[in-house]
Amino acid sequence: AVGEGVSGFAVGDRVATTNAAGSYADHTIVPAGKLVKVPDGVDLNVAAAAMLQGMTAHYLVKSTFQLKAGDTALVHAAAGGVGLLLVQMAKTIGARVIGTVGSEEKAALARAAGADATVLYRQDDFVAAVKEFTNGRGVDVVYDSVGVDTFEKSLDCLRPRGMLALFGQSSGPVAPFNPQVLNAKGSLFITRPSLFHYIVEPGELEWRAGDVFNAIKAGQLDVRIDRSFPLADAAEAHRALESRATMGKVLLIP
Repeated sequence: AVGEGVSGFAVGDRVATTNAAGSYADHTIVPAGKLVKVPDGVDLNVAAAAMLQGMTAHYLVKSTFQLKAGDTALVHAAAGGVGLLLVQMAKTIGARVIGTVGSEEKAALARAAGADATVLYRQDDFVAAVKEFTNGRGVDVVYDSVGVDTFEKSLDCLRPRGMLALFGQSSGPVAPFNPQVLNAKGSLFITRPSLFHYIVEPGELEWRAGDVFNAIKAGQLDVRIDRSFPLADAAEAHRALESRATMGKVLLIP
């Protein structure tokens, strides 16, 4: 809660943020411009789980590459926190989705979220799977949070003038490369976006968070909380993330 009368907030309001410094704490002070109200009907734990990754999925499908019905997207780490939300949002728009995952259990989760096809990237060639699924055309967009392990093959999955949205690097950063490669592979586009450049203005923050919360309330978006840790076990939470064993969001509870 914040002081009454400040930017439309009142004491007792349920609020959420994505980029407050010092948030690994029981209490923190946050500028009002970085806060959004959590609407009635949205559980606070779900709101906490949805803010960062939900708005990341939102800017990717609504702004970075504006998906439309009939488009085909490749989503890496499709059973992760962002991946599951990306799949659901893409399907709500009417796009087709191929998801890469690390296990059969994760493949089942991605399919339950709406993925039309899944690929076990540790044992199968996802480029070949994409070409087969798209009859050799390639996908319109690749949403890639993995980085170095998938980068080159992600480019090979794109149709001419397709886009690679490289929004993470869980396997490590991509090395410098010759942009002539983009021409040789079909005049491709590549971008390295970050959520915080898509919520610079309070109005944009409110729009993205509002869309995510409304989708949750309408039952169009299922936010999967994989596990929760008390704040004192923050190190264990990070180890769980680093292990790549999580399927959905990991929460720290003060």
